[in-house]
Amino acid sequence: MTKRTFLILNGPNLGHIGRRQPEIYGSRTMDDLPALLESVMGGKAGDIDLVHFQSNSEGALIDRLEKAREKGIDGVVFNAGAYTHTSLAIADCLAWIGIPCVEVHLSNIWARTGRPLRQQSLMGERCVGVIAGFGILGYALGVRALLERLSD
Repeated sequence: MTKRTFLILNGPNLGHIGRRQPEIYGSRTMDDLPALLESVMGGKAGDIDLVHFQSNSEGALIDRLEKAREKGIDGVVFNAGAYTHTSLAIADCLAWIGIPCVEVHLSNIWARTGRPLRQQSLMGERCVGVIAGFGILGYALGVRALLERLSD
């Protein structure tokens, strides 16, 4: 199997995963991802290189997506945080870069009540799939899904 490189991309306020509102987003941190990935991949985690990037800035996230295209990144697992619901610019970038992307959310955005804006995604139609509500495990599931998609 060809070794694949995936970008784990996190948007605003996601630099504090595990500490920020753990009652909503869980207490696991990104440091827990390698073990979760090993568990989900069934021994194939060595076939993957992960590159991590987090920014609170919409422009920096777009710049990183464009750089991923230039560097030949195979796929993106992207939690855009609040930009999921508001950023046409990120959706437009995903539309043209040609890299398969899985949208990830720590919480289930469709279970949120009282805030319909938080139940929509401007990115979703530009992604190969969406994983929501499984905390940090969602990133590992996203990597697994991308690997399966690229193997087809």
